[in-house]
Amino acid sequence: MQYRELGRGGLRVSEIGYGAWGIGASGWVGATEDESVRALHRAAELGVNFVDTARGYGESERIVGRVVRERSADPVYVATKVSPKNGVWPAPDGLDPAEAFPGAHVRASVETSLRASGLDRFDVLQFHVWNDEWVGRGDWPETVAALKQEGKIGLFGVSVNDHRPDSVLALVRSGVVDTVQVIYNVFDQAPADELFPACLEHGVGVIVRVALDEGGLTGRVTAGSTFPEGDFRSRYFRGDRPAQVERRVDAIVADLGISREEMAETALRFVLASPAVSTVVPGMRTVRNVERNAATSDGRPMAADRLAVLAGHRWQRNFYS
Repeated sequence: MQYRELGRGGLRVSEIGYGAWGIGASGWVGATEDESVRALHRAAELGVNFVDTARGYGESERIVGRVVRERSADPVYVATKVSPKNGVWPAPDGLDPAEAFPGAHVRASVETSLRASGLDRFDVLQFHVWNDEWVGRGDWPETVAALKQEGKIGLFGVSVNDHRPDSVLALVRSGVVDTVQVIYNVFDQAPADELFPACLEHGVGVIVRVALDEGGLTGRVTAGSTFPEGDFRSRYFRGDRPAQVERRVDAIVADLGISREEMAETALRFVLASPAVSTVVPGMRTVRNVERNAATSDGRPMAADRLAVLAGHRWQRNFYS
């Protein structure tokens, strides 16, 4: 496992982190707690030392906290998120920050997350949505500073609105934030335009989510793919979207001369090729997922000619809407 600095915050994190939404049974169907625990333990054994969870991920914080406590000899950094008080995703323009992240709500959420996880602190606390209109407004900065001073959190970050990397540029340039979490993958390459250069300039760590496009870039989503009722992916890949994804993936496979089975590794290596990226947090619910994804952090960078090919497969769209 290779490691990178998480911005200027002093944490050295594994290139492959652990996205823990899927293990919380709050949007993905099929995870079992026993397998999730085994997967988290296996990840730590393979050098994964960064786990991303959230207050809104069902039982995820509890399960993550259990494993981290069981592996007290192995330093594992945990990042969690505060859901907006008004429950609105994504954060719209014109919203007062006091409606989404008043200081009292931020503190209460952290305290609840600490109790749920059994941990003494979180290494990164993130707002689960963001809008740059909130820079310099509201009482949340004072609360964040106090939580840092009390040792309940380490770094402060935000999770950027889906497919809107431009919506956090003012915050990055303000010096207030330590990390940003953003969608970045072969299809959505927009963060590389302005956000990544800004993060490098200001020493802000980058946590990449959705590197595999919710499964679309694994090569296993095809025109006939279906997902269980209640599974988040049944909405994300509704209508003819699986067929669209299959055509796009087929074009990548043909242009690179690889098999569909190599798509997940290719997608992760593409993300890791950016010097701005600190860690990528693919969702992992099984030991098999962990072992496959962790193996991509081997110090072998993707060749420039392959990166150039993938740059041509940019596909801007929003399946969350």
